[in-house]
Amino acid sequence: MDIDRFIARNQGTWDRLGELTRRSRLRVADLSAPELEELISLYQRVSTHLSYARTHYREPALTARLTSLVAGANGVIYGRRARTWRTVRHFFAHQFPAAVYQQRRAIAVSAVLFFAPALLLYLWLMHDPAALDASASQSERLHYTKDLFAQYYSNDPHPLFFTEVTTNNIRVAFMVFAAGIVLPIVGPALLLMMNGAPVGEIGAWMATDDSGWRFLGYILPHGMLELSAIVIAGGGGLALGWSMVVPGDRKRTDALREEGRRLFVIFLGLMLMLTFAGLIEGFITGSGLPVGVRVGIGVLGWVTFVLYLWVQGKAATALGITGTLGELEKGWADLPVEVLDQSAVITAT
Repeated sequence: MDIDRFIARNQGTWDRLGELTRRSRLRVADLSAPELEELISLYQRVSTHLSYARTHYREPALTARLTSLVAGANGVIYGRRARTWRTVRHFFAHQFPAAVYQQRRAIAVSAVLFFAPALLLYLWLMHDPAALDASASQSERLHYTKDLFAQYYSNDPHPLFFTEVTTNNIRVAFMVFAAGIVLPIVGPALLLMMNGAPVGEIGAWMATDDSGWRFLGYILPHGMLELSAIVIAGGGGLALGWSMVVPGDRKRTDALREEGRRLFVIFLGLMLMLTFAGLIEGFITGSGLPVGVRVGIGVLGWVTFVLYLWVQGKAATALGITGTLGELEKGWADLPVEVLDQSAVITAT
């Protein structure tokens, strides 16, 4: 449907919603019960029109008009609410997962860049004794696997260890983001490979010492969330660099600005993700809980986050949300939770 047909088909609905909103602002009691029901029905319909217009037309004047209509009706129906909590809720329910979902292809490339070197190095060291000895002497490997590996998770008090690992992981995520600006594409790719390779090396050390399952018992509880967050950060850094090299039909400055605003949203969301990973690493990984319990907690946390990012990201993207910083404040923050949470296919009826 072209924009002229869309406007002509729905003009009467918009005018009627505007009329009922103006009357109810003066005095809600002036509306009869059927008119109040009509106001709510029209409000929901025009909210869908706004979603459709933002997704398919991207016409600023039309979007501004529909946003004003929906915001006005929302104020009548739901009253004035504190914006701070709603902004925070919309950020985690829609903006952050939408930003991650938009970068899903870059994140897939990031995962390959991180885990492929780890796997290749692991296989190489496992099948080449000379390479294994070159990575570290047998006594050094035994000292690490028998003494240092487990001590790392229990040397410091839990709160201090949690603070240290969380701060370090956030710093690594920021470095991956920044590398996308300093050295587009190549910078994030190198950092991902450099951070992935030690995982394969240590895994090979532990496996050759018959400590492979102990390695997984310590790494999996927090590692699934932690490494996933780093991979997501890598995807954001790669996408930022790609926007500089291949901006598409956008000006290079516009592409960089758009991806940079989305990258900032991802970074803020990842701070929460890395905080959860830090809590598990600081208080669960090195605890005396059985291995199955520790790993089970890690699996539950990882599955929860993956489903949250995928389901909420897909639903938010269907509403036309792209995850850029400030996007929700340009009209979306005026929409009620009930409208933003809809995940059905949007139609222009």
